[in-house]
Amino acid sequence: MREFLQRAQCSERDLMCGAHRPLADPVAKDYETRGVRLTAVYSNCSGKHTGMLALAKHHGWPTEFYARVEHPVQQRCLKSVSAYTDMRAKDIGVAVDGCGVACFALPLRNMALAYTRIPSAILEAMVVHPELIAGEGRPCTEMMRAHPGRVVAKVGAEGVYSASLIREELGVTLKVEDGHSLASALAIAAVLAELGLQPQPAGLLKKPITNSRGETVGEMRVNGGLER
Repeated sequence: MREFLQRAQCSERDLMCGAHRPLADPVAKDYETRGVRLTAVYSNCSGKHTGMLALAKHHGWPTEFYARVEHPVQQRCLKSVSAYTDMRAKDIGVAVDGCGVACFALPLRNMALAYTRIPSAILEAMVVHPELIAGEGRPCTEMMRAHPGRVVAKVGAEGVYSASLIREELGVTLKVEDGHSLASALAIAAVLAELGLQPQPAGLLKKPITNSRGETVGEMRVNGGLER
């Protein structure tokens, strides 16, 4: 990520995202073992923030406070979300995301619509490099690798998951109401399977539930199917 920042003529000091523990446990444990000091560049959202800095540089906008809702970068993001989702900008709810930039409240149907409009160049990059979407061992990567060129999938926050069936030009978005991220991954895999993307990755059919002693005490799986 530091290399990308340099290409945008920026540095890690310009990032407005905070640091956090890696989402992948093996990576987090490796960092802890090696005593890696987590800074903003290690944030799960540092790539997004770097892209926003690059956008500001491209247009000659100030890079300072690029994460604020009123900044031209965030207003450009709002304009793009409006175009991709067929919603007027004034009807889109805007709040502050966990990483500090603007986030947008939309009906699920409109989120799914946006996934049917992802530019072909971006789709191609995603299917060629699925490991860059979520990393090794993550559900997004598993689904995309299980069906090369057929699907792109991207986890969201608080139980939101979206995907695009490329051949069918179909977008799918769901939300698990209690925000459970693992449940949303199992749910999107099941929905995609019902829509023809079979077989499901074995790791997304069910997940064991363990207690604090590591004992398996149950399992999480999808019960039911799509209503037609």
